[in-house]
Amino acid sequence: MTAAATTTTLVTGASSGIGEALAARFARAGHPLVLVARSAGKLEALAKRLRAGHRIEVTVIGADLAAPDAAERLAAALEDRRITVDVLVNNAGVLEKGRFVDIPAAAQQAMVALNVQGLTALLAAFVPGMVARGHGRVLNVASIAAFQPVPMLATYAATKAYVLSLTESLSEELQGTGVTITTLCPGITATSMLDKAKAESTELEGLPGFVVGTAEDVADQGFTACMQGEVIRVPGALNLAATMAGRATPRWLLRRVSGAMVRRLKSGD
Repeated sequence: MTAAATTTTLVTGASSGIGEALAARFARAGHPLVLVARSAGKLEALAKRLRAGHRIEVTVIGADLAAPDAAERLAAALEDRRITVDVLVNNAGVLEKGRFVDIPAAAQQAMVALNVQGLTALLAAFVPGMVARGHGRVLNVASIAAFQPVPMLATYAATKAYVLSLTESLSEELQGTGVTITTLCPGITATSMLDKAKAESTELEGLPGFVVGTAEDVADQGFTACMQGEVIRVPGALNLAATMAGRATPRWLLRRVSGAMVRRLKSGD
């Protein structure tokens, strides 16, 4: 890889939560940044802080990455500005919690559009250039939900399973190209997404503190894994143990256990 001073990092979903923490972590390492999210105002405020704190260049682009042509338009905008992306951080994502039959079809499609289609389009827009240049890094943010079926988060978990599978496949395809790809699979993290889920579900109010990670710790681990070229990073010893157990457990048993846990929570036992 080139030196950090010339290694431009594109972070999607950078306006809050893990995305904001990842932007700050790459800034701390001296990376010029391109920040992308729908909330351009929040991005501008973040960019101002990062410029002042780390003396780096920060470009802000407001975009809805769920739109069919968003990745192509973003790539064209950066080409016009003569900005080359050396590190792509695919963090933008959306979550809807509840029974599948209770979530509107439009909300289901929105998850697929951003978490799957948008992420894939960004890879298609930027990875070929990295391969042509002979260097690059990709960090795809998934979730520990990628490792097992999760009732009440069915579509969300499925989108993250896609991200994990795609990353693992591409990690092999990219061998020898100078480009690496990493999946970051955090567990429950203290973000606005968790706040929203708590507001919609009383079961989450009693979560013990030791199972909730911080966005800053997740970002630190994601940065390290990405720059070292690791394929999968699961922050937190408890989360790592759970994912390893999940991979060793028969799928039918995972389904039964997940379903039983959800039913028990809903019954209030």
